Amino acid sequence: MDDSDRYSRHILFPGIGQAGQEKLGRSSVVIVGCGGLGSTAASALARAGIGRLRIIDRDLVEYHNLHRQVLYDEDDVKMRIPKALAAERHLKAANSSITVEGIAADVDAGNVEKLVEGADVIVDGLDNLEGRYLINDVALKLGVAWIYGAAVASFGMTMAVLPHRTPCIRCLFSSLPAPETRVTSDTAGILNAVPMVVGALQAAEAIKVLLGQATPGLLTVDLWSGDFKRLAVGGPSPDCPACHGRYEFLEARSGVQA
Repeated sequence: MDDSDRYSRHILFPGIGQAGQEKLGRSSVVIVGCGGLGSTAASALARAGIGRLRIIDRDLVEYHNLHRQVLYDEDDVKMRIPKALAAERHLKAANSSITVEGIAADVDAGNVEKLVEGADVIVDGLDNLEGRYLINDVALKLGVAWIYGAAVASFGMTMAVLPHRTPCIRCLFSSLPAPETRVTSDTAGILNAVPMVVGALQAAEAIKVLLGQATPGLLTVDLWSGDFKRLAVGGPSPDCPACHGRYEFLEARSGVQA
C-alpha cells in the first residue's frame, strides 16, 4: 500500500508537508474516552496517519450513542461490544498501516500513568470534569500536552494544555461545580454536530501540537447561533495546585474515575 498516495493531500498542505507527515507517523496519541468527542478525534487522527493510537473507554456501545458517535454502527450495539474494541476494529479497517490499541477499562488514579505511558499527546474524550482533572494531573506530572474538549446542547469548547506554558484546566476551573448545577447531555441533550465539530478541532490541535504549531487560547463554539470565539487565557495561574506539583486527583484524594 502506497502511503504517499494516502497522505498526499496532507503532504501538499504547507502546514504539514512530507517531513510533518513522517513525524505524525512516528507519533503516539492516547484518547481517553471514545464517545462523541473521542470517536470523531480518533477517526480523524487515524486517517491522518498517527503512528500509534491507544483508545481507552469503559462503556458498551448503546443505541443513543449512534446519533453522534461516528465510529459505531447498529451491529456494535447488537453485539454489546465495548466502545474501545469497536473503535479499534473500525479504525484498523480505515487505516491498516498504523497501530491501534483499544483498551476497555476504567481510568483511575491507580492506572492512568500506565495507560498514557509513551503518549506524545493525550486527547480528552471524557464527559465529566472529575476525569479531566485526573488527566490534567497526569499530563502535568509527565510533561505531556493534552487537548481538552467539552460538548453539551449546542455549545462546545477546546484548548491545548501545554504543561507549564499555558494554563491548565484547574487554572481555568479551580474547583468542581456543585452536582445540582452541572449540565450534561443527559439533562440538556446535545446537537449531534457539536461533538463532531469539537472532536475535529481537538484532532487538528493534536496534530499542531505534534508538529510544534499549537494555537494558544480557549476556543468556544455555539453551533445553534453560529458563534465561534477564541479567548486569550494567558499563562499558568500562580494559585493553581496542579501547576505547582500538587496532583490532588492523581493522588486519589477525590477517588474519581474517568
